[in-house]
Amino acid sequence: MTTSLLAHLTVDPASDRPPFEQVRLRIVELIADGTLLTGERLPTVRALAAHLDLAPNTVAKTYRELEAAGVIETRGRSGSFVKAGRHDAQDAGFAAASTYVGTARELGLDDDTIVSMVQRALRAP
Repeated sequence: MTTSLLAHLTVDPASDRPPFEQVRLRIVELIADGTLLTGERLPTVRALAAHLDLAPNTVAKTYRELEAAGVIETRGRSGSFVKAGRHDAQDAGFAAASTYVGTARELGLDDDTIVSMVQRALRAP
C-alpha cells in the first residue's frame, strides 16, 4: 500500500545528507521495522516526488539505488515493489492477502465485496 510510505516519509532540507539518500535510508528503515512489507507496491516516482516536493530525477535515483541493492524491484509498467523484507509472518500474511485479492479480482469481485468477505472470514469460528 503506497500510503504506508507516504505517511512515514519526509525530507529534511537542513540535513547534511542529500534528499535522495534521506529517502533511500528511510525506505530501508521502513522495511526493517515492518512498515513496508515484501511485495508491497511503492508510489510512482512522480507521485513520491510530488509528495516530497522533490524533482522526479531525485526519486528516480533513489529507486535505482534501492533496485541495485536488491531492496526493491521494478516490474515494468506495474511499478516498483519491495523485494527484500524481513520474511516473517507479516510478510507471509501480506503475500497471502495479495494472492487472495488477485484471485478475487480475477473472479470479477469488486474491492468492496473483497473487503466484506475478509471481514466475514475474520468473524468466522
